[in-house]
Amino acid sequence: MQSNKIDAGTLSKMFLAGAKRLEAEKEIINELNVFPVPDGDTGTNMSLTIMSAVKEVEAISDMNMAAVSKAISSGSLRGARGNSGVILSQLFRGFTKIIKEQEELDMEVFTQALQKAVETAYKAVMKPKEGTILTVAKGVAERALSVNNEVDDFDTYFKEIIFYAEDVLQKTPDMLPVLKEAGVVDSGGQGLLEILKGGYEAYSGEDADTVFVNSKPTSGAVVKEKIITYETKMSVFKKSSYSDADADNLGEYLDAYGTGAKITDIGETLDVCVFTEEPGRIISKCLSFGTIDDVIIKPWDKDEIAPVIEEDVPEAKEEAKVEESVKEAAPKTEPVKEEPKKEAVKFTEPPKEMGFVAVSCGRGLDEIFRSLGVDYLITGGQTMNPSTDDMLNAIANVNAKCVFILPNNKNIILAANQAQYLVEDKEIIVIPTKTIPQGITALITYMNDATPSDNENAMNDAITRVKTGQVTYAVRDTSINGMDIKKGNIMGIGDHEILAVGSVVEVTTLDMLERMVDDESEIISIYYGDEVDEEMANDLAANVEKKYPDLSVELHPGGQPIYYYIVSVE
Repeated sequence: MQSNKIDAGTLSKMFLAGAKRLEAEKEIINELNVFPVPDGDTGTNMSLTIMSAVKEVEAISDMNMAAVSKAISSGSLRGARGNSGVILSQLFRGFTKIIKEQEELDMEVFTQALQKAVETAYKAVMKPKEGTILTVAKGVAERALSVNNEVDDFDTYFKEIIFYAEDVLQKTPDMLPVLKEAGVVDSGGQGLLEILKGGYEAYSGEDADTVFVNSKPTSGAVVKEKIITYETKMSVFKKSSYSDADADNLGEYLDAYGTGAKITDIGETLDVCVFTEEPGRIISKCLSFGTIDDVIIKPWDKDEIAPVIEEDVPEAKEEAKVEESVKEAAPKTEPVKEEPKKEAVKFTEPPKEMGFVAVSCGRGLDEIFRSLGVDYLITGGQTMNPSTDDMLNAIANVNAKCVFILPNNKNIILAANQAQYLVEDKEIIVIPTKTIPQGITALITYMNDATPSDNENAMNDAITRVKTGQVTYAVRDTSINGMDIKKGNIMGIGDHEILAVGSVVEVTTLDMLERMVDDESEIISIYYGDEVDEEMANDLAANVEKKYPDLSVELHPGGQPIYYYIVSVE
């Protein structure tokens, strides 16, 4: 289709199609994670972010540019998850700032909007790094600027932009050595490219995989051979409003995104078990029905469970779903059910001066945070990054004039910062804790009689002295920092790099600690996960005490999934 104008209806269709393509490709994007850990989630985070905006776009009754702009910007900002999702939401925010007052978009306005998108996203990141989604977005804006006065129609304009974006993406390994060593292109950049291609398909009616030769990750990228299936279990403490309709909704969702689903209702709680390729999605859905605990996520051989689940979800049923989606005339994403609006929190007591929100990921860790004074816990972390909206909901539930947020994961900090920007009725202070141990140290440092500013400075200073190591397993073969890692190996991952690789959890943990402990170290804290029994953890702690007799060694049940041990050295 050749034209030089885009109206609100066309733009909304392009946006929905971009979201649909991202959703379809998110698992391949997840596979582009540099570290071969079982929580590569860039594709999932970007998809959940854009799906939040999709929900608002699909609810528009009076289609105009202002309404589309507001839906895209507001929906993505509140639904943003992970660094990639936050950056994506900021790109949308900047883009819509320019277009919201237009009736139609010409190439001049579209180009200006792309420039604003990149400017806004770069400002949102404290230390922008090249070789990421930001670089690909910048390439898109630069190419748009150069061809704006050279082409006469949007079809050619979009092709030029996407071809150039592909070229920039393939060069990201040359900008970030860690990408080159791992043999991948940037996952966030790949996600942005999929959105652009989906939008082009809706605009032109052409198949992007045919038009753009490098439509899938090729040179320098991991090609997914097999998607890993996870046995995902959890307990859900039901909201008081939980109903039969909610039960049907949850059951349908588990059937759509998993197999062999079992839901056991035992009064105030639900025991949920499902085999799924997207544990993060399942956790997120369960969170909409209440709080969760006892989360267990284990990799499972799909072939082994096939005989068990075949009757529950026949292949023909899945094929029917695919056929049904193909029949849709206009590109649309899967419908998202409208969630009930949250009622404003009403407090009976006057607000206290300071309160705390923290992200946690296990029953034992939850108890530690509560004992240290945390008012509201958000379930999340490595296996599921909370959204900006989750942060806003948590803040609303804390009756304090000043609320400190402890993200406790480097991939959640930007979402916390975004929530800080959106809150107007309270002072919000984000302590940029990148790990659970940093969050614990920050809380221990807090002083009741100090001002929020003094506490912020003291906590920020204290977390710089915390070294964290996390022990998990590799989900694929790779080579990082000169270490050859095989699928199934045990890895000890430090704050900035993989510190140890082995075949035995306890041995690898000790090897990792050897890289962390130095002459200034005083305390070693060990938090054991839900797959480690107490006796095994006690044995490890005893060996650590024997190896470091001059250091204080503390052992705590963390209950975290995915990571056998989280260890800190201070």
